[in-house]
Amino acid sequence: MSSNPNLKRWQWITAGSLFTGYAAYYICRSNLSVATPLLLAEYADRGLTKEGMGLIASAGVATYAIGKVINGLLADRLGGRPLFLGGLFASIACTIIFAASGNLWALAGVTVFAAIWAANRLFQSTGWVALVNISSRWFPVSRHATVMAFLSCSFLAGDAATRAYLGGVIRLGETQDTLDFLADWRAVFLIAAGTSAVIGLALTRLLKPTPADIGFEEPSANPTNIFGDTEQPNIRVPLAELLRPLMRSPLFWTVCLTNFSLTLIRETFNFWTPTFLAEEALLSPGQAAAASLSFPLVGAASALIAGVLSDRLGGRHGRVMVPSVCGLIVSLGLLGSLNLTGRPIMAISLVCMVSFFLLGPYSYLSGVMALDIGGKHGSGTVSGLSDAAGYGGAILSGYTIGILAERFGWSAAFLSLCGIALLGLLAAICYWRLNERLLNAPPNSATPTTPPEN
Repeated sequence: MSSNPNLKRWQWITAGSLFTGYAAYYICRSNLSVATPLLLAEYADRGLTKEGMGLIASAGVATYAIGKVINGLLADRLGGRPLFLGGLFASIACTIIFAASGNLWALAGVTVFAAIWAANRLFQSTGWVALVNISSRWFPVSRHATVMAFLSCSFLAGDAATRAYLGGVIRLGETQDTLDFLADWRAVFLIAAGTSAVIGLALTRLLKPTPADIGFEEPSANPTNIFGDTEQPNIRVPLAELLRPLMRSPLFWTVCLTNFSLTLIRETFNFWTPTFLAEEALLSPGQAAAASLSFPLVGAASALIAGVLSDRLGGRHGRVMVPSVCGLIVSLGLLGSLNLTGRPIMAISLVCMVSFFLLGPYSYLSGVMALDIGGKHGSGTVSGLSDAAGYGGAILSGYTIGILAERFGWSAAFLSLCGIALLGLLAAICYWRLNERLLNAPPNSATPTTPPEN
């Protein structure tokens, strides 16, 4: 952070606003995962299965991936603040519409839910790329990994808080006869929308686009970014000149491939953990929702540890990523090979292991790595494109994992993820070698230096 006390205060305000705002995005995102057991229970006799819920999830991931590409480019050209706030309020509107759509099932079945959820995830795709764009203007490169690790905890905290909060709402409905309406998926969606709206209104006053908007100088960009924009952050790079260096960068492609693998695994656990714990560990829907918050909570600790380690290692992210992905492969193998029926403690413990080894390296991919590669001109674009690659893979996390779990059981679903994790390991090893080569280059070859903090 800055040595200027006034700028430092605003950096903390900005970090806190981005953290809270992106957590609010997740309230209108993780609500579907929490509500899935309730939806399956209500619509089972009308043909809704895990395959159908997987189709809804995959439709959302598909539009999310497309939106990442578009919104990453828009963030770098229009600025992060309007996209961050606009996307949040649009997502809130979609959440309300989803809650009101239950009566349309007779007309179009699962298509109704899939279409609305796809629209919601399209607007959700503005959040992270806008956050990265704003961060590139506010924070010095010497603190990028730590800051982005902290901000990565926003979606983990938002996910965890949503599961605890909405899971608690469902539990009230399950245990209190006078509040039984709360054990309804419609109430889950409406409460999520109202909570996010309150946060969004507060952010309209607190979130500033850049330090220059309140009279401060911006920190320097990473001197090794591919656009060389350390001194001229306000110049807009033409689209062709923005994309050409990225397409030629092996480092960028290794980030995309790693993101493909790890995002697929993350989205699987984000969406299916409550259902898995309800069916395999034999928990009630409310208990499963509450227990599933262990995944993002452990992940938040992992992301923070990974960020601090990376800054202390001088930006050598590969030294943290590769051992972590090895641990992920082992964890998935155990989850897929052990009998967990009626054994909730063991099931939750293994989910926590997956989270610890997964979410640390995952937090790098479209955060600090986007800042390092894209600088101020292209951070949103790098984040958007690498995330699009990730969520292109994550399309499989809904429908395909749903099919595997429905037809062959949860063990088959988790073991299939071991192969995906192995692909991520190979990409992470390639990134490690390329990153080390860049950092060990002589000074006249654009060796990264630590710019002065502003």
